[in-house]
Amino acid sequence: MKKSNGIVIAIIVAIIIIGGGYAIFHKSPAKTSSTTSSSKTSAPAVNNAVVITKTDSKLGQYLADPSGKALYTFNSDTTGVSNCTGSCLAAWPAYADKGSTTGLPSGVGTIKRTDNGQTQYTYNGMPLYYFASDGQGQVTGNGVENFKVAVPAAAAPSSSSSSSSSSSSAPSSSSSSSAPNYNY
Repeated sequence: MKKSNGIVIAIIVAIIIIGGGYAIFHKSPAKTSSTTSSSKTSAPAVNNAVVITKTDSKLGQYLADPSGKALYTFNSDTTGVSNCTGSCLAAWPAYADKGSTTGLPSGVGTIKRTDNGQTQYTYNGMPLYYFASDGQGQVTGNGVENFKVAVPAAAAPSSSSSSSSSSSSAPSSSSSSSAPNYNY
């Protein structure tokens, strides 16, 4: 009987050790995004096969493609309509669909571009673009030529209907000096 009590105690100790080790090594990673920008409104993260939420220390939360490349909206667009064509598309390539457009996540949709027939992703109805001058992990197009970085819905400024609000959040010294000036 003493031997079986020892086995039971050994099993209990092993369970405690394994459980403690699991808790130590399988903690969810700490998210620093909420602490990096206390002045910005925090939005629920958008993470799916089409768009993800990233955080910039100056801009707060913004949307990116799954590879981490920043996405932008054009203030001259209207819901479901892209007004960026021709030379505008050379500087601001459309975030085009490369796969199936069925079963898209909430807030994500597509439009059929009238200029080239391409299927372009939208977020809350607004067409999404890349900035050709951005490198991986860069957000240099915010406030350039009427474009602004796309943000998760709850992180949008409360006065988002004002076109001047997009330029006030842009770091004016870095975007105007490093980004080319396009006139559309």
